[in-house]
Amino acid sequence: MSLIDTLKDNQKQAMRDKDKLRLGTIRMALAEIKQREIDGQSELSEADVIAILTKMVKQRKDAQQQFEQANRQDLAEKEAAEVVILQDFLPRPLTAQELDTLIAEAMTETGAGAMQDMGKVMAWLKPKVQGRTDMGQLSGLIKSRLS
Repeated sequence: MSLIDTLKDNQKQAMRDKDKLRLGTIRMALAEIKQREIDGQSELSEADVIAILTKMVKQRKDAQQQFEQANRQDLAEKEAAEVVILQDFLPRPLTAQELDTLIAEAMTETGAGAMQDMGKVMAWLKPKVQGRTDMGQLSGLIKSRLS
């Protein structure tokens, strides 16, 4: 079952359960996916859908942080709840050990040994870790290995 089908099935279940927050979050995700399909005039792949959901999670986390700084705890809690709902549809996050193994494999495959090879390593890793780890954190780990 594709991720879009899973989202649609969960949307129907949220309607049956009268879970307004979950329903709204899933509708928002499906709307974003549909908009990207219309803009690109093509059907999105699983990787594209995961990238969209990952971006939405990041946006919600940023908004949550800003709401907390503005002492708007009610809105921060709503954003946090949306993050949890969206993460239900993303692949299982990679452990630190799995990430280290992938970085070592990428460095071996690309022959990276210096900082200027960072782009090669990131390009090799991105399709394998998309939606399963924070890309900023990954970048930092690669930099520490290359320097």
